[in-house]
Amino acid sequence: MEKIVKLASENGILIFSKSTCCLCYAVQILFKELRVQPRIIEIDTLPDGVEIEKALKRLGSGGSLPAVFIGGKLVGSTKEVMSLHLSGNLVQLLRQHAV
Repeated sequence: MEKIVKLASENGILIFSKSTCCLCYAVQILFKELRVQPRIIEIDTLPDGVEIEKALKRLGSGGSLPAVFIGGKLVGSTKEVMSLHLSGNLVQLLRQHAV
């Protein structure tokens, strides 16, 4: 869990993802279209990926990927990101933390 908190605090926009997840890909494409370059960590390619996924669940991701952090805080998964986008609040939030 410390690793996740450290990565989230060091990266303004961070996405924990899986390379085979279509919803993860959709969020990544949305951010790309919004001209944001998040740090993306594909946990299925990491030796400790299973542990990271369990830690994300304990942090409140509900076990869903992608797990999106903005400004060091867990925003949520696809549902929360898309809700922010449709309400017009995502762009403002991203601008505050984009590198």
